[in-house]
Amino acid sequence: MYAIFRTGGRQYRAEVGKTLDVERLPYEVNQSFDITDILLIGNDDSTVIGQPAVEGASVKVTVVDQFRGDKVIVFHYKQRTTLRRKRGHRQHYTRLRIDGISVK
Repeated sequence: MYAIFRTGGRQYRAEVGKTLDVERLPYEVNQSFDITDILLIGNDDSTVIGQPAVEGASVKVTVVDQFRGDKVIVFHYKQRTTLRRKRGHRQHYTRLRIDGISVK
């Protein structure tokens, strides 16, 4: 069984036992919570598509880690001028473990 859920403006595929890195969520490490914005639930023989979300569906997750990703360098350059800007960015992420998928 799998579910497609939305968090942080992106969509993710969740399967029980997998871990996902999503944009930072305001939860502590080892804290469990439910995600209720489920767009699709599917298994081998059937699929339920929400309009826009599946009623009564939820994905139970546990926060494994809060961390920052690798640095991304952004370099702006224009020739024949002295315009050179170098900036770095490190995105905050939350690592989630999928504990269960439920449909009511």
